[in-house]
Amino acid sequence: MNLAHLLARTARVFPQRNAVTLAERELWSYGELSRRAAAIAGSLRGVHGLQAGDRVALCMANCPQYLELLYGVWHAGLVAVPINHKLHPREVAFIVDNSAASLLVVAGDPGGPDGDRAFCADGRGGPRVLSIDSREYRQLADGETIDVVARAPDDLAWLFYTSGTTGQPKGVMLSQRNLLAMTLCYFTDVDQATAADSILYAAPMSHGAGMYNFAHVLVGARHVVPGSGGFDVGEIASLAQHFGQVSLFAAPTMLRRLVEHVAARGADCSGIKTIVYGGGPMYLEDIRRALDVLGDRLVQIYGQGESPMTITALARRHLADRTHPRYLERIVSVGVAHSVVEVVVADGDGQPLPAGVAGEVLVRGETVMQGYWQNPEATAATLRDGWLHTGDVGVLDDDGFLTLKDRSKDVIISGGSNIYPREVEEVLLQHAAVDEVSVVGRPSAEWGEEVVAFVVCRPGLAAPEVDLDRLCRQSIARFKRPKDYVFVAALPKNNYGKVLKTELRRHWAEQGEEGK
Repeated sequence: MNLAHLLARTARVFPQRNAVTLAERELWSYGELSRRAAAIAGSLRGVHGLQAGDRVALCMANCPQYLELLYGVWHAGLVAVPINHKLHPREVAFIVDNSAASLLVVAGDPGGPDGDRAFCADGRGGPRVLSIDSREYRQLADGETIDVVARAPDDLAWLFYTSGTTGQPKGVMLSQRNLLAMTLCYFTDVDQATAADSILYAAPMSHGAGMYNFAHVLVGARHVVPGSGGFDVGEIASLAQHFGQVSLFAAPTMLRRLVEHVAARGADCSGIKTIVYGGGPMYLEDIRRALDVLGDRLVQIYGQGESPMTITALARRHLADRTHPRYLERIVSVGVAHSVVEVVVADGDGQPLPAGVAGEVLVRGETVMQGYWQNPEATAATLRDGWLHTGDVGVLDDDGFLTLKDRSKDVIISGGSNIYPREVEEVLLQHAAVDEVSVVGRPSAEWGEEVVAFVVCRPGLAAPEVDLDRLCRQSIARFKRPKDYVFVAALPKNNYGKVLKTELRRHWAEQGEEGK
């Protein structure tokens, strides 16, 4: 089993069908995309000397090369390590080093400012670095093609790094089998992709949006990379009108922006077939407004990196069924379990709880990860008795609809990206004047949540915000930086000395703040 066979199969049946466009410009047919992937695979094996199971890290914004690289990597029997290009160079360096990547592919000049991310922060040499803008990269696709390298169903295919509560990213190991099961779930539980469709990559291809490529490759649909390389509401509306039957994945903050654009300008959204949203909380009024403005084009999914895009789904028909007696309760849920997984809500001992009782969400099935890369302790803590312990608190109703109540790991989800408080706290604690700090999420109309740091300074000392911001810029991605600093005399704690983050979150509630 090798995911590269999905592309090779479609290319044999529909070689002339358009596969990839950059904005409205057609680039490659399926036949050409498959040939390029096979040539890239040949170069990775022959020129670069990579062997089956070696890791190739990809760190760049959305671009057409992302698709050919992914399939070239798999065609060669290698493992893809997609990296969020917005991460700080030190964070990128950790992932590259931890995964022992043999090759790092970037955009731009590897020797320039952005190229510094190619090397380990401690000065040790990193892997070979290759820029998609270089002549050397262009030669990859001009070499000799090779046959798809055979892989076993449980061989590693995708190594996705997700931050943990310890502040160190963990590599989620996803196999060929995991990703194929996820792909088949798209058809059964999310949407019926067809050859007439176009998938538009407005969200990062290094994350869930990129994983939806498989279903659309399988049916021979078009893959559209926006000219901006990201999310631009005007561009999305224009491309949807141009191509028609466009599907995309969007974080709730993206969906809200698109809704406001359509509502304010009266933009034609008839070219949008499906918007799959997830990656953060979507509030009731936002859902209702989105349905009113966009119509019945929405599907919600709930997943984690450890069970990608496939824990539960709230189908289009459920969001459209306004006559159901529990309609409002249903549309604020995250839907029902995907076809290839079991979902239960359990107590602290892992025992299933009855409907209506809150507990931790547990998942098991074909999409659940193999474990964390070279981290047996974290794997043992998360995969227990055959179940993935998500750390999320939820409630199942009698019909199997899951409603999430809280995130027990205190993760902050801002603009669809996960931010773990401890990694921000550890940076701020480097300031000599900071005695204690606690980071929490504050509701934001634009981002869903935004980062706020409560800071306790040492007696007689001060920590200017500009200094704290400078520390963050030196160590973590910009989107993780606090939007606000609240200086307090002491942090609220329980009898055991644990900071009561619920008390901190009441700070702006008592101030009457609704978020910026």
